[in-house]
Amino acid sequence: MLRLMCVACICITTFPAFCEPAAKWEVATITDVKPHTAASHSGSDVVRYDVSVKVSGITYVVLYTDPFGMDKVKYAAGRELLVHVGKSTITYNDMLGRSQEVPIISQKPATNTKQPK
Repeated sequence: MLRLMCVACICITTFPAFCEPAAKWEVATITDVKPHTAASHSGSDVVRYDVSVKVSGITYVVLYTDPFGMDKVKYAAGRELLVHVGKSTITYNDMLGRSQEVPIISQKPATNTKQPK
């Protein structure tokens, strides 16, 4: 019985080593929203936006397409949200709690917009 308890304790303590690490969610600020200009017009009425998002000193520009066709993102500058930055996408949760992924178009170091005192 003691041997079985030892094996169970060892299994329980080593189990987290095999789990995936939790995603790192960070606070992001939407700094700019511009209509996306495509190289070729596809003929669809879907409006896309280039949204600049500042996360941890880096400004990412992502391609956002509103799934419901509403243009609410035009007025989102200054809004903060939680995001997970991947290699080529940024994931966020919409107002209903569903995860949405948007592709990263470009990234650059964020400029400091605060004036020195």
